[in-house]
Amino acid sequence: MDFLYPLKFEPIFKEKIWGGNKLNTILGKDLYQDKKIGESWEISGVKDNISVVSNGQLAGNNLQELVEIYMGDLVGDKVFEKFGIEFPLLIKFIDANKVLSIQVHPDDELARKRHNAFGKTEMWYIIQADTNSDIITGFKQEINKEQYQKHFREGQLTQILNIENAEAGDVFFIPAGRVHATGKGILLAEIQQTSDITYRIYDWDRKDKNGNSRELHTELALDAIDFSTYDNYKTPYKKTKNQSVSIAECKYFRTSILDFNKPIEKDYSLIDSFNIIMCLKGGLLLYYKNDKEQVSPGETVLIPASLDNVIIEPLGESKILEVYIP
Repeated sequence: MDFLYPLKFEPIFKEKIWGGNKLNTILGKDLYQDKKIGESWEISGVKDNISVVSNGQLAGNNLQELVEIYMGDLVGDKVFEKFGIEFPLLIKFIDANKVLSIQVHPDDELARKRHNAFGKTEMWYIIQADTNSDIITGFKQEINKEQYQKHFREGQLTQILNIENAEAGDVFFIPAGRVHATGKGILLAEIQQTSDITYRIYDWDRKDKNGNSRELHTELALDAIDFSTYDNYKTPYKKTKNQSVSIAECKYFRTSILDFNKPIEKDYSLIDSFNIIMCLKGGLLLYYKNDKEQVSPGETVLIPASLDNVIIEPLGESKILEVYIP
């Protein structure tokens, strides 16, 4: 259908007790100044949080309506066949002004059994990090369920967790089952399965604004945790100019980074998936058919599957994440 074009959406802002103001100061989001906004949901198919188009003739329509109408032309035939009208990814920017709770997400099998939902595998790209910012991801030593429970009961959980220093450009892939937390002072892009299921393991004894401890999901988390240890928790990749470099690939999504200063032509004809561009720096002009769309830092755009060829022209030194379903 000829009138599908690169779609932008109204960000869905989430107030969090750990939120800050970097979504505004670094990514240029127009935020409520008196609120701690921790998350900007850029593209969402999560129930009760369906993204609404903000640009062009489809403005005001929500993502689910568009998938229902345009089907494979919007998301790709194989994607529509598998997920129907549910958009399969949730795309966010996260501003952690304080450390987040230590948490874990269930895999597809457990989530289906307990919640009739998809599990949650995700990845983080660090956009900015203050000095000495950390990411908690996985375990630093061999551990089993019983040893984990002992450390948990004795208030020594952090002693067995793997803590990584976080810097701009770092990538962390977090499969379902991996215990994790974002440390304070970090602005990141998050790509994940469409799921809002989180089991909170530990929340640093914090109280909410009413003086109550936040709910923990100690028992639910136990069956979800992967107790394996791994050699590397940070994803290495080669930084190459003017070339898309894959930084995370799994059956749920493939993410590349493109750091570029000259126009690049993209041929999506073999992918059979929508493409998402998250603009992190600089900005760009996106040329398609006989038209163009400008994308600024902090903006996210969904390129329909029916747009096989686009040209992206950077506005100065630019950096984007590209995401599709492999």
